[in-house]
Amino acid sequence: MAKTAIVVARKVDSKIFVLRGQRVILDTDLAELYGVQVRHLNQQVKRNAKRFPLAFRFQLSPHELKILRSQNVISSKGHGGTRYRPYAFTEHGTIMAATVLNSERAIEMSVFVVLAFVRMRRAIAANRHVLAKLAEVERRLENHDADIQDLMDAIRELIEPPEPPRRRIGFEAPQDSPKSSSKTPKARTLHFLHSR
Repeated sequence: MAKTAIVVARKVDSKIFVLRGQRVILDTDLAELYGVQVRHLNQQVKRNAKRFPLAFRFQLSPHELKILRSQNVISSKGHGGTRYRPYAFTEHGTIMAATVLNSERAIEMSVFVVLAFVRMRRAIAANRHVLAKLAEVERRLENHDADIQDLMDAIRELIEPPEPPRRRIGFEAPQDSPKSSSKTPKARTLHFLHSR
């Protein structure tokens, strides 16, 4: 890829962000990439409204606009920022915008825009794959830790056998069984337990 293409690709990549669970480019950034004024881009889109369903383009809510301004994605009103709520174009919306603008630059730049969306999709898929592998490794290590701990406990028991139970010193009276309830009382005998 030529140096200029790399620079353009990086510029396009920096304009894409996630909003409402979708990767989008704001109308101001798309107009800049396509070499037109924002007003002209939005006029062309309005003239061809049937080509831009909500899946292709939507207007930011006041809350979303506030969040993006707080993150410095959009400049504030007092500093030359927009006075209206911007529109966000999805991947398909950016392609459709290039077709309604029908300028050489818009068509040329739309290729870079589509490639940027594809790169992001691949990166996200690769990250998911890596995260799944890490989770699998962690799960295996947890199982191994438990197995190793059980093995260590068994080795400790073999090395240090438990002390044999001590015999008690003293006398112990046998207990009467419930079946032997004869009328004559039996004499109780005491058993002597020897200690070692």
